[in-house]
Amino acid sequence: MTRKRKGGRGRFPIQPKIKGTPHAKLMAPEPKGSEEPIYIDLAEVEVLRLVDLEGMYQEQAGSAMGVSRGTIWRLLVSAREKVTRSIVEGRQLIIGLPAED
Repeated sequence: MTRKRKGGRGRFPIQPKIKGTPHAKLMAPEPKGSEEPIYIDLAEVEVLRLVDLEGMYQEQAGSAMGVSRGTIWRLLVSAREKVTRSIVEGRQLIIGLPAED
């Protein structure tokens, strides 16, 4: 799965190096109706693993993933927001991008 640029302009993003894949593919809280699931991509999961679980600094995580510290910061902010929204709103958290029709 490759990351895509948002919109039609600008350079293509650098593909982060990801060490393995998570064991889980889905976090499924008790259903609360027909709320849309939240999708978190593998790069966001990897940055959470490196920074929050392994205790790496953002610069170290950037070196490990082959991207800049700024990219790590953006991935980390996005990932933490998605995980928090999933917990607070009781929405499914699905690892990977939604299937394209």
